[in-house]
Amino acid sequence: MIEARGIEYRSILRGVDVECADRSVTGIVGPNGAGKTTLLKCLFGALTPTAGRVRIDATDLNTLSPRELARRVAVVSQEPSFNDRLSVAELVSLGRLPHRDRRGRGVEEVATALEKVGLLGLAHRPLDQLSGGERQRAMIARALAQRPRYLLLDEPGNHLDIHHQLDLFHILREFDGGAVVVLHDLNHALDYCDEVYVLADGRVAAAGAPREVLVPEVLEPIYNVRVHRAGNHVTFTREEQP
Repeated sequence: MIEARGIEYRSILRGVDVECADRSVTGIVGPNGAGKTTLLKCLFGALTPTAGRVRIDATDLNTLSPRELARRVAVVSQEPSFNDRLSVAELVSLGRLPHRDRRGRGVEEVATALEKVGLLGLAHRPLDQLSGGERQRAMIARALAQRPRYLLLDEPGNHLDIHHQLDLFHILREFDGGAVVVLHDLNHALDYCDEVYVLADGRVAAAGAPREVLVPEVLEPIYNVRVHRAGNHVTFTREEQP
């Protein structure tokens, strides 16, 4: 389990508590500026909270070595940096660096990850010849090749077409571990998340099962829109201006 207690970061996060259990998908939603990306960065050590603590499988995050952390957590960020001269396979193989692979093991893991995201046929293509969606899928493959216990993803559906968005969430549901995913699409949260945290102004405004949390009385004052819920689907209209 990833467990965060009392997380504060400057004026952005204020006493945030979050848990991500094994074999579950945990969604973090909220309007722009709510602190979603900042919280995610605190969960994997890219940012150090000014208060509170993060534990991964009952171990304090700040006691894990970089190698130990990389064996437990893989990250897909919004704006990844990479060398465009790498091939797709070379990028994905970076996910194997935390492991001391026996001969051939790394190649197998890379091929499996590429197949899952539908890029096996582009394994030798340079990154600078990929579309934005293909690059995003390559970054997801790198995280899968890392074979972590937890996946942390920041708006991973960016640049993906509808087909590959659905593929991504199928991968997350089938992942043999826990996943924390920052989302803007509340319908994806309803369809695929086991637990959802709604952030507003740096605090957890609501948390729980998506069907119980993503309801008009919670969402309307946070997003300043009218929310219409029908089963497992929400739509939005602007508030009428006086």
